[in-house]
Amino acid sequence: MNRRWIVLALVFLGIVINYIDRGNLSVAAPSIMRDFQIAPATMGVLLSAFFWTYAAFQIPAGALVDRFGIRQAYAGGFLVWSIASASIALSRRTGDIVGMRMVLGLAESSAPLASLSFIRNNFAGKDQGLPTSIYIAGQNVGPALGALLGALLLERFGWRMMFAITGLGGLIWLPCWLFAAPSDGTRAVRQAEKAAADLAAPRRWTWRMLLTNPTFWAMSLAILLSSYYWYFVLTWVPSYLILSRGFSTLGMGRVVSTALFTMAIVNVFAGSAVDKLAARIGVFRARLWFGAVGYAGTAAILLLLVTPDQSWALPILTFSLCATGIGNSNFWTISQHVPPKNMVGRTIGFLNTVAVVGGGAAPVITGCILGPQRHFGPAILVAGVCPVLAAVCLLAAGSKGLERMKALLAGEVHADA
Repeated sequence: MNRRWIVLALVFLGIVINYIDRGNLSVAAPSIMRDFQIAPATMGVLLSAFFWTYAAFQIPAGALVDRFGIRQAYAGGFLVWSIASASIALSRRTGDIVGMRMVLGLAESSAPLASLSFIRNNFAGKDQGLPTSIYIAGQNVGPALGALLGALLLERFGWRMMFAITGLGGLIWLPCWLFAAPSDGTRAVRQAEKAAADLAAPRRWTWRMLLTNPTFWAMSLAILLSSYYWYFVLTWVPSYLILSRGFSTLGMGRVVSTALFTMAIVNVFAGSAVDKLAARIGVFRARLWFGAVGYAGTAAILLLLVTPDQSWALPILTFSLCATGIGNSNFWTISQHVPPKNMVGRTIGFLNTVAVVGGGAAPVITGCILGPQRHFGPAILVAGVCPVLAAVCLLAAGSKGLERMKALLAGEVHADA
């Protein structure tokens, strides 16, 4: 097997573990609210704490990935986040959980940047849909396994052992990554490669040019809105299924994991299909339309507002999540194809910062909306409308706008050309 596919498999597994560790608190939320006697608004703050540092360190982490390489940046972050996740088992008060979740967010910030940088550097633009979809599938399989495994561990051992087992168990990935991942080379070699890239594509753009570019803002707003929905699902839907739909802990785990596993499978097939279409009609055009249709279909979650029967929860969530998976896969494929190779880490870092702002807002806003009555209707309405607006933003960006931005970042045109 080609070595890049072996490393891609490790990228997939790494992001699976990443999402298991960040999602454990959502699975344990009802139990922690009961044990610590806290309200939904306070639980929303605990769920949001991860995103504070995760957002703050996206751009610095991107710069570190660009400068020090994928292998070392990912390995260091993985070790720290595994220990931080396991340490939540020792919490005695809500402040302990907040502190460890902030460390978790800081350490996990390198994972998506290193993953997408690897894909950008090892696959051609027209072939990036499948590997990116495999990476996005890891974001689906992780919460799916986390919900299923977390529910089983929670039911049998309690939430403290759940954190300890999942946090430390993931460390088996680390030696595999260090063995298989390509060497980052020496610092001098990396600096020489960066200098050669800068010389080959002289930078004629400025941040002012970028900040006045409507395509830049359309893409930023699209990921902000779509991320609100995605992190609403990851942080509050497990509690919704238990508190509003009457599912048991294990029943919730089965519903969430089934929907997310299906999402992962659909993502991979959709990514392969878009690659074939991109080869015929163009990278940006194909991915924009698939992304917009996916985000529009995500609004199916609004059907939960009019279907009180418990049996409808699984098919509605499955369809909505599969649709958002198609949208997200194409968004991130576009995002890594626009910048030159020596800017991928910082570019993805910026967009991930914007995404995490939406992710951090979702649990807090939802916790406030729920109130003492724990009524999820308004929260689902907000989460369902956001991806539809994201689809509008993608279409507003347009394939021509993306082509122009790609040329601008590569130094091939001036902003006023």
